[in-house]
Amino acid sequence: MTAKAKGSKNKGRVKTELGKIRKRLVEEKTGILKELMCIKENSLRKSQKEASGDLSGYSFHMADMATDLYEREFLLGLAEGEREMLFALDDAIKRIDEGIYGVCDECGEPISKRRLKAMPQAQCCIKCQEKIEKSSRR
Repeated sequence: MTAKAKGSKNKGRVKTELGKIRKRLVEEKTGILKELMCIKENSLRKSQKEASGDLSGYSFHMADMATDLYEREFLLGLAEGEREMLFALDDAIKRIDEGIYGVCDECGEPISKRRLKAMPQAQCCIKCQEKIEKSSRR
């Protein structure tokens, strides 16, 4: 087999792998969007009375109001985390489409396949990610 034939075979394999990764990213994105819609439908659209299930005209007990408020804050925090994940997934899909997926944003070196398998939205290799996390802790 010639070097040219091997190269085109490897390109096809890489393209197939990237297609699988892209599909996985899109599936994860779809799942997160569904979760966000559930959060929105179940909690964030409801008034405090509707959320508690008490539709009577009587006032709430302060503890009930605090619990409801805590649940809403918790769900908003959860939604924020999901939103950040959506951005990361969108960015990874964009990088696949641009042909730069799997390259570290910091050093330009390839990101290990093990890391991409575990975290397909990774933008940095492990060394650079560790540096980023250490500097953000200070």
